[in-house]
Amino acid sequence: MVEHARTLTPAHRSEVMELAAAALPQGGNLAMCMTCGACVNGCPASGLESMDPRKFLRLAAFGQDEEVLSTPWVWMCTMCFRCMQACPMQVNIPMLVYEIRARWPRENKPKGIIGSCDQGLRTEGASAVGISSEDFRFTVEDVLEEVRETQPAFADLEAPIDKHGAYFYVNQNSREPVKEPEEMVPLWKILHLAGADWTYGTHGWGAENYCMFAAEDDHWKAILEKQLQGVQELGCSSWINIECGHSFYSIWAGMQRFGLDTDIEFDHIVRWYARWIREGTLQPSSAWNDDLGLRFTVQDPCMAVRKSMGNPFAEDLRFVTKACVGEQNFVEMFPNRSNNYCCGGGGGFLQSGYKEARLAYGKVKAGQIIATHADYVITPCHNCHAQIEELSEHYEGGWHTVNLWTILCLSLGVLGENERTYLGPELAEAGLPE
Repeated sequence: MVEHARTLTPAHRSEVMELAAAALPQGGNLAMCMTCGACVNGCPASGLESMDPRKFLRLAAFGQDEEVLSTPWVWMCTMCFRCMQACPMQVNIPMLVYEIRARWPRENKPKGIIGSCDQGLRTEGASAVGISSEDFRFTVEDVLEEVRETQPAFADLEAPIDKHGAYFYVNQNSREPVKEPEEMVPLWKILHLAGADWTYGTHGWGAENYCMFAAEDDHWKAILEKQLQGVQELGCSSWINIECGHSFYSIWAGMQRFGLDTDIEFDHIVRWYARWIREGTLQPSSAWNDDLGLRFTVQDPCMAVRKSMGNPFAEDLRFVTKACVGEQNFVEMFPNRSNNYCCGGGGGFLQSGYKEARLAYGKVKAGQIIATHADYVITPCHNCHAQIEELSEHYEGGWHTVNLWTILCLSLGVLGENERTYLGPELAEAGLPE
């Protein structure tokens, strides 16, 4: 028996049709999508769950509510904006994905994302892993005491919490105090050497905001307000977000989305690295790599580059990297900067539970990195770091994945022996402080 062809044009205007129309540039209509496929070619999520950006948009445009509202592909799309950048009509498919995520019943959303969102809501410090502000303070003070006792050059190192009137308020991703507390130290050293007047805060010290990935505006805003409260209570003038793309974007985009006006300047720590080096406040040297000749490439975090600050951030990232490793030892991925591919770590993908799909998504990134023949990939973003490190193992790429603060401290000659978790054996003793 032959099935009748299914009609794609509904008799009434459906909810997802309205959402699809809202994804178009102002004054646009659903006929603006030319079905050219540029979005598909630029999307590493294409093919997962037999879905791709073009198909997703067309299903929405034809009012196929059931398919659009039920596909788990919306949790595999990282909303990286690359499809929108490639689109000649600038159709905002990531916004459509966000709106569909928002319409999933909460009990059906990925438990990892919802769990991290709820922890951020529950804790005073907005920690997505549930560490209390008291435990955060204990960890910071314990690690600080050890550094002062074992590294004479930093006997006066500070890591203040709740310092009123400090210029900088600094967020900290919860990953470090919970899983790798020594990774906080390089950042403290950089701030110390730069002469920065800074502090953590009891309220909202956690940098992450997984409620954004859950597409829950009220909860995204609640965590952002908690973070902002910490800055305002201490009377800080500037707010620095650490090397974490989604944490930066959740604040940058959230302030605009929710109309939270403030005179506090907000910036990414990588831009301050570049500023301090240009001013001569920090003076890294690449001499440690002259004989080793290790090759480095950088991952351009979607959240910090394509989705917010654009190529100026990408240029600052390269400026700092070249100052640390030597321009001759730097190699580009292709494509790069605003046109770079997403690695698959963002959008909550790491917490979604779809590991097999996430690694398949990352195959494009793995191919990019392998083509560079780089020994190290610098990843100024926590989710990029975790994903790219796993991709190296899964695709047998053999590269090391490292935070920028590690390489900056190495080039400043202040990287301690126990602050080298992500470095290979060839750098176990390179540039050790005397």
